[in-house]
Amino acid sequence: MGYDVDVGHRRADLLAARRQRAAIAVVQVLGLAVWFSVSAVVPSLRQDWGVSTAGAVWLTGSTQVGFVVGAIASAVLNLADRIAANVVLAVSAASAALCTVVLALFVDGMGGAIPLRFLTGVCLAGVYPVGMKLMASWAPSAGRGLALGMLIGALTLGSTMPQLISGLGDLPWPTVLLVASALGLLGALVALLVVRPGPHLAGRCAPHPRYALTMFTQRDPLLVNLGYFGHMWELYALWTWLPTFLLVSPAADQLPGSVGLVVFATMGIVGVVGCLLGGLGADRFGRPQAAAAALIVSGACCLLSPVAFHAGPAVLIVFCAVWGASVIADSGVFSTSLSETADPRFIGTALTAQTAIGFALTVLSIQLVPLLADAVGWQYAFLILVPGPVLGARAMRAFGARTTDHASTSGKEA
Repeated sequence: MGYDVDVGHRRADLLAARRQRAAIAVVQVLGLAVWFSVSAVVPSLRQDWGVSTAGAVWLTGSTQVGFVVGAIASAVLNLADRIAANVVLAVSAASAALCTVVLALFVDGMGGAIPLRFLTGVCLAGVYPVGMKLMASWAPSAGRGLALGMLIGALTLGSTMPQLISGLGDLPWPTVLLVASALGLLGALVALLVVRPGPHLAGRCAPHPRYALTMFTQRDPLLVNLGYFGHMWELYALWTWLPTFLLVSPAADQLPGSVGLVVFATMGIVGVVGCLLGGLGADRFGRPQAAAAALIVSGACCLLSPVAFHAGPAVLIVFCAVWGASVIADSGVFSTSLSETADPRFIGTALTAQTAIGFALTVLSIQLVPLLADAVGWQYAFLILVPGPVLGARAMRAFGARTTDHASTSGKEA
């Protein structure tokens, strides 16, 4: 009788964990739909507002800067570790959506758009990093790679959702923004009513603002963060400028459907597959090995992008699919690794600080890609991203060597 009760309890716990992980992933897809919503309608804004190339850069860049500011504030105040994480998630998703509603209905120029996109980024700092902590809280270490891979897959799908919305028809740009905002508000409702913190991480803690810096004095978290920073140098610049790269490529007129649909398919749908494979690989072969493999493949894609630029439509789509899968496959691996090497009392703070610095780097790489394109053409623009995956792979190989040494030492002691 007692055995049957224990089995029943374990099954109930597993079912609850699966439901919570699914709910957290849904919130990420919906809540992050506003992230690149304005970037998806830049062609329309160029026509309606006369937006320049520099202005288009800052429509994305201001959101990234806002995210960095919000993440730094959250890390310093330890918000993700002091306040119920599901409440932070719900309020942040709703606030980001409302900022986008105001932009769609009441703004008619860059003077109002830039501050609102900055505020949107501030709010999104309470969606993505907090979602990572919640997902980790519902996943034991043995399966955490796949769980966080699923969360990053949700982020990928949510971030490319505006490309799908705009690519389905010739919609006015305010309509695209309002649809993305509605998705964000629905995500906030799910976070508030369904999502709850799980049992696998420490509960609320006392304030410790300096931990956001302290973790960089510890060798393993430092190497994991360096790997993540190399990954971020490439990721968001690719997501931001791939539509332009495809639009000016010789095969642009031969691509099936719109460029928006191609980007959604190769970066969004295939990206989700990459996240899941990266998570599975991290759980089966090890965190450092999975991350290094993804960085090597995506770095190779950076190097080969000038060749792919002149390829036919079929080859170009396959190339983008490989790049879309590899460029995001390691993101969840870095989050998993940090959640396992940082102080367990401050996992939320560690993840938020990691993303704050990573997104600060994206502001620079997003700016540099079009500058290089103006100088040498879009064919060679992505070459500036190569150092990121190269340095990231080196950091993860060093982390892997330390992990092997730790395992060998532990075996000898046993």
